[in-house]
Amino acid sequence: MSPRWETNPDIRTGRHVSYNLHAHLVFVTKYRKDVFDDAMLKRCEEIMREVCGSFETELKEFNGERDHVHLLVRYPPKVALSKLINSLKGVSSRYLRAEYTDRINRIGLGSAFWSRSYFAGSCGGAPLSTVRQYIESQKRPT
Repeated sequence: MSPRWETNPDIRTGRHVSYNLHAHLVFVTKYRKDVFDDAMLKRCEEIMREVCGSFETELKEFNGERDHVHLLVRYPPKVALSKLINSLKGVSSRYLRAEYTDRINRIGLGSAFWSRSYFAGSCGGAPLSTVRQYIESQKRPT
């Protein structure tokens, strides 16, 4: 009999692991400056998809407003989320600054594109209360 997770298409497997890891990431522009328009957000999404691909992760959703972007990323356990985030912010900053120099200079962002801070939240799967109940209900040997 195969394990239950083999029937769930959301669960990925590796050689010695089964996983379903997602992170909700939010990056804010420096000083919360209104930089993005639709074309720039589309380009930012393209860049971030490429970076995710190089990390063997998947950008499931992307959207943003004038001063920030939201990403939903599926990632394997071997990926250090902080390294992925640094690369996403660094690479996108380099490309966007090179491709939208006039716009960025007009807005007055200075030398940094993104704020140094970011939000990262784990998401997906069952609510914590359900997981807690499941763990508590395990038949502990006496």
